[in-house]
Amino acid sequence: MNRPAPRVTQATMSQLTSHEWPGNVRELQNAIERAVILAQGNLLQFDWLQVANTPPIVLAGPADTPAVLTSAELKRRERENLTVALAQTGGKVFGPTGAAALLGMKPTTVISRIKALGLERNKPTGKLA
Repeated sequence: MNRPAPRVTQATMSQLTSHEWPGNVRELQNAIERAVILAQGNLLQFDWLQVANTPPIVLAGPADTPAVLTSAELKRRERENLTVALAQTGGKVFGPTGAAALLGMKPTTVISRIKALGLERNKPTGKLA
């Protein structure tokens, strides 16, 4: 398609592998072509795909009263999620195997959130176990 080689994050790969692909290989090929055409820069995104076994999001009607999370609960969940991502990546934030790619976020945003939440980052030591 006369474009630079696209990048795919771990979060995007998880999204692709969790999709059912009822149209098999042709549907995957069409999805990749669409993502390349719609790509801003060289980062592919598949936000329009539905995840397997996940029903489409339906806005709640007036009869439904979903639970509302408090600011403290949202912050606690964000802290837990970021802590798990850092643990899985050995404290690495940048690069295709870093926490930012795993979370589908910019590395600078992850660094800012680490500081804002007062988290410690276990930096890789480079030593072999």
